[in-house]
Amino acid sequence: MTGAAKSALTLTVLAVLLVVAAVWGWAAFTEPFPEDEPVAICEDATVSAGSEVRRDQVVVSVFNGSKRSGLAGATSAQLTERGFVEGTVGDSPLPAATTQIWSSDPTNPAVVLVKRQFKRAKVVEGDALGPGVVVVVGEKFQSLKKKQVESVVAEADATWCRATGSE
Repeated sequence: MTGAAKSALTLTVLAVLLVVAAVWGWAAFTEPFPEDEPVAICEDATVSAGSEVRRDQVVVSVFNGSKRSGLAGATSAQLTERGFVEGTVGDSPLPAATTQIWSSDPTNPAVVLVKRQFKRAKVVEGDALGPGVVVVVGEKFQSLKKKQVESVVAEADATWCRATGSE
């Protein structure tokens, strides 16, 4: 093989490699980034009668049922400072005069624990607007109770949305 033929063959091979690398690079460049799968903030768990439910196991979603701006966010921050896990924060679809905890089971230990943080909160039937225990703070809400309740003992078997990663 002559020197000119070797040079032509070498240049052809290099050109083919360059084209293959360019096509592979373009395909990798235009491919969408992998999306992180959302991690659930809580998962349904069952607690047996006599078992303890702690604040760090309970997710609380707070919604503003008043006309006061920022009330849900401030209340959620106070509950988080006490050790609860923050759920959704937003505006309630319905106005409320008093503090309401929306649940179909007023004896659920997670509901009881959250209720004990508030003065005169009432458990009422309502939709699950967010994960965990749903609290709607109303127009008359002023502050949480000064005495912090850290845990409750389940009086009966119950199911609630336990914070992911809590024991």
